[in-house]
Amino acid sequence: MLMTETILICFSVKTKKFRNVYERNRFFKELYGWKQVIRKEKRRYEYKREGLLDRIPHIRVDQSMFIILKKHLQLMEKFFREWEDKINWNEFQILLDEDKIKMLEEWEDG
Repeated sequence: MLMTETILICFSVKTKKFRNVYERNRFFKELYGWKQVIRKEKRRYEYKREGLLDRIPHIRVDQSMFIILKKHLQLMEKFFREWEDKINWNEFQILLDEDKIKMLEEWEDG
């Protein structure tokens, strides 16, 4: 059986360290992306704005917990280091069943 290394990432925000709500929201938007709604005259336009996790195959376990393939860890660490004075994060190497690993790999190829 081929083992693919996966990483569980958990993070928490230090709310009081953010200058304001805007800055905290920017962190979450950069990570998860967001839906932008623009109303113009009688029309409504919706746009999906990408976050980092839109480009990295992941399994979202909870609001601040997700699993990625180890080969994407460097990108995540770079992002979290940019915010390290405002968040705490931990990484754990984990084993996933073959179905979940296949799902991550197919999403990446997809």
